[in-house]
Amino acid sequence: MKADLHIHTTASDGALDPIRTVHEAKVARLRAIAITDHDTIDGLLTLKKVGILNSDSSKMSLPNPAIITGIELNADLPGYEVHILGYFIDIDNAELKKTLKFLVENRQKRLLLMVEKINYLGYDLKFEDVMEITANSAAIGRPHVAKAILQTGYFKNINQVFDVLLGKNCPAYIPQYRLTLEKVIELIEGAGGIAVLAHPGLIGNDIIVEKIIKKPGISGIEVYHPAHTEEQTEKYLSLAKEHNLKITGGSDFHGVAGRFPEKLGIFCISTDLVEQLRSE
Repeated sequence: MKADLHIHTTASDGALDPIRTVHEAKVARLRAIAITDHDTIDGLLTLKKVGILNSDSSKMSLPNPAIITGIELNADLPGYEVHILGYFIDIDNAELKKTLKFLVENRQKRLLLMVEKINYLGYDLKFEDVMEITANSAAIGRPHVAKAILQTGYFKNINQVFDVLLGKNCPAYIPQYRLTLEKVIELIEGAGGIAVLAHPGLIGNDIIVEKIIKKPGISGIEVYHPAHTEEQTEKYLSLAKEHNLKITGGSDFHGVAGRFPEKLGIFCISTDLVEQLRSE
């Protein structure tokens, strides 16, 4: 009776393509999964195109997991990294598609500016090489630039690239455009979805967390996450109950070696929470 409500694919920064991700979910005997790529629904559109998208979690029967339509959006809150998960979104919603197209275009502009800065600093990096690294990902960003420049031999590992060039306040860093928190919530609700605060423990300030979950339209909080300590999990569970919020959780799976969990099915939640998420 396992589920995972936080999964990324190659449509953003995951290592497995959407079809392979669903296959691995079957192997792990997950009954429900949510594809929650960053700023894109391309992975879900792929699954719809090949006829294996089923957003009805009432059909949580093996061997096929129910696939919940989701997304993870960055919200602009100066000084903090705030992500909002949207569940049960209508992937054909016109406003959602329009806004996501706008975000993709801004990501491409940011990528070009970073490459220009890197070359100005004396490194030889071609924009085309970075785009080749991105493959079919819509959510392109610093990790793709880091992988591309790593192939040039200037650095030993990706962490070093971030430390020298791409980290915040580093010479090639360009801030990412973000929607306001209110706009993110409006976008998710406008697409018929449920807005949930993602991994609150990573925000680093529980006063900010409490302010966010009191915002109109925030319906839930991601209590269960691999980065949360046991103490944090208990705290956010208590907050969810205190504010009558839906309780969610997921592995934040990327399928990247060295990042826990490396496989689906290792970090899961009960399908009971999926049913509660669906309920009014």
